[in-house]
Amino acid sequence: MNVPPTRRPLRVGVQLPEIEWPVRWPDLAAMIRAIEDLGFDSIWTGDHFLYHMADGTPDAPWDAWSVLAAAAAITSRVGLGPLVTPLGFYNPAVLAKKAATVDEISGGRLVLGLGAGWNEVEFRGYGVPFDHRISRFEEAFTIVRKLLQEGEIDFEGEYYSARDCQLVPQSRPGGPPIMIGSAGPRMLEITLPYVSAWNVWHTDTGNSPDGVAPLRARVAAACAGVGRDPAAVDATVVVLVRMPGGVGRRQGDGYVDTAPNPLQGPPEVIAEELRAYARAGVAEVQLVVDPITIASLEALAPALELLDRG
Repeated sequence: MNVPPTRRPLRVGVQLPEIEWPVRWPDLAAMIRAIEDLGFDSIWTGDHFLYHMADGTPDAPWDAWSVLAAAAAITSRVGLGPLVTPLGFYNPAVLAKKAATVDEISGGRLVLGLGAGWNEVEFRGYGVPFDHRISRFEEAFTIVRKLLQEGEIDFEGEYYSARDCQLVPQSRPGGPPIMIGSAGPRMLEITLPYVSAWNVWHTDTGNSPDGVAPLRARVAAACAGVGRDPAAVDATVVVLVRMPGGVGRRQGDGYVDTAPNPLQGPPEVIAEELRAYARAGVAEVQLVVDPITIASLEALAPALELLDRG
């Protein structure tokens, strides 16, 4: 479905289900197609290997990069990206190769969301070092962004190396845009000279447009410190949306997310709240929908239509 140009004040994406219910590929494929057909702007995947739930049982979503490649092949319009990929999970040069490949399959629709990771369980379980996460991130980020943006690197660091490495073929000049999933001072200092967007979780804003201003001020100050125009870096935020039947989102820290301030109500209320995010300077929201079902997405579609009217 080709969606015509609209007056939508910001992009509206959806995060695919992780562990909310036992999702299989036919269900994911149907949801991916529905997200595009209903007029959403982007599709996002959590990138996690392992959760230990509160009762001690293990759980995890499917491999994010395999899902992104498949989603790229069965869609034609929506943006795609991980929300976000912990750089420590991957050899950074190999991750750059994965990102370029998914970007190519999608026809240049990938946004590469990156972070340092937080869940020690999956680092330990998969034999990935959890120490010095930001220092490791800095080296890995250098390798990934230089390969994607410049096509080659010769690097020897304390944690990673990529000697006389070339990324060929490349999906597009300059590579896919990079989004940093953090508003931490050191992470911003490392990434702001190079990224196209920053992102925070709904808990960082209190799931409210009113919580955006302090974060934008922090990012603007960090931009000034590295000589970057804040207007050149998009603000993006995750928004938790409660739809009929929602009882809280099963999440990776082992508990059910029953945040006290989910966005909920009729389409007019949801559309107006999303307009408020746009007025707060947000370029894109990624909706975490409770419950995350096609029926919920269909119930959200009228809010998109209201946004499109201006």
